[in-house]
Amino acid sequence: MAKAELKTKQTKSSVKDFINSLSSKQEREDSFELVKLMQQASGAKPAMWGTAIIGFGNRMMKYDSGRELDWFSVGFSPRKGKFALYGLKKDAKLLARLGKHKAGASCLYVSKLSDIDKNVLKDLIAGSLE
Repeated sequence: MAKAELKTKQTKSSVKDFINSLSSKQEREDSFELVKLMQQASGAKPAMWGTAIIGFGNRMMKYDSGRELDWFSVGFSPRKGKFALYGLKKDAKLLARLGKHKAGASCLYVSKLSDIDKNVLKDLIAGSLE
């Protein structure tokens, strides 16, 4: 039986072109700011993963089943009316200070950057990369 191929892989697509294609001015501005924050914190250049995720850095993820896959360290995706932030540890003390957000199973959701404390977000990103 063939192994299932991961659909979300790093691509050569332009992060800048992707962000500029977003319909909302607020989404574009927040996306460029998130790129800056995540690039500074990770020291890695942004890269497109699949068609709609911007990731920074690389790491090998290993599931309990033993399956391994190449993935980004931290990243985000502008989704319908909110941003999904990936790779952030769910640090309860920092999340309590973050501002308006929702925690999903594998990501945090924020509607816009003005709803959260960007310094706390920087701390979350840095703590997730340690």
